[in-house]
Amino acid sequence: MKRVFPSCFAALMCLLLTSCGEYALLQKTADYEYKYEAAKAYYMEGKYSKASMLFYDLLAIMKGTANGEESLYLTAMSEYGNKNYDMAHNNFKKYFQTYPKGLYAEPAHFYSALSLFNQTPDPRLDQTSTIEAMGEFQDFLELYPYTPLREQTQEMIFALQDKLVEKECMSAQLYYNLGSYIGNSTYGGSNYEACVVTAQNALRDYPYAAAERREMLSILVLRAKYQLATRSVEERRMERFRDTIDEYYAFANDFPESKYLKEAKGLFQQAEKIVKRKNINIEIED
Repeated sequence: MKRVFPSCFAALMCLLLTSCGEYALLQKTADYEYKYEAAKAYYMEGKYSKASMLFYDLLAIMKGTANGEESLYLTAMSEYGNKNYDMAHNNFKKYFQTYPKGLYAEPAHFYSALSLFNQTPDPRLDQTSTIEAMGEFQDFLELYPYTPLREQTQEMIFALQDKLVEKECMSAQLYYNLGSYIGNSTYGGSNYEACVVTAQNALRDYPYAAAERREMLSILVLRAKYQLATRSVEERRMERFRDTIDEYYAFANDFPESKYLKEAKGLFQQAEKIVKRKNINIEIED
């Protein structure tokens, strides 16, 4: 990633900018080159609030000049450094839209996505911004497939994906906990069906989710299918218990060392016992 280099003049400015009075004079000065170097000096010192205020004063003036591109990028970086991620994201986007092949286009795309990443909410909340951040990171990799930031970007995408999977886990668990309560269910009047649908969709949509997330989703499917079978009308009970048995074999195959294996085997044995008893009764009747 390209770094902003301080000029000798900017380095000297670091020694001069020591008082509020000097900063107030900087805000009022008409010497824009001096003001620009001062803003860069504040940025290099990590005084991002002061730097961003000066850069904002200069944006319109610097536009179209040799320093226009750098001033816009440093404005965004100052906002990022000050943890004003929403403003940083807007300025990074403005930069690469204005200078698509600019000197700082690659880091601007990356930091634009990173600004969104830093604003993503708790998994219990709406995840629209998480999806948007994933999209920006994926766009970044498409634009810069050989970037040295590739590994870091992929880690960010996996972290965002894990947050989405966690939300689905929480939703599936909530449906399971609600059990036979029908006041909120939209899946055939059964929260257990809602649990199965939610968990299976997550397993399908996020195939690279962390193993512990996939394990949790899978055991929820097995539990919910068993509970659904026990509460089914007679015409569907055997079909659903057989489905439970099939689900157990899939779970045991995917997670042979699972901490839930004993529980899963217990559900399997109960389902198998009921199916065998039914088959014996059918044979006797015949």
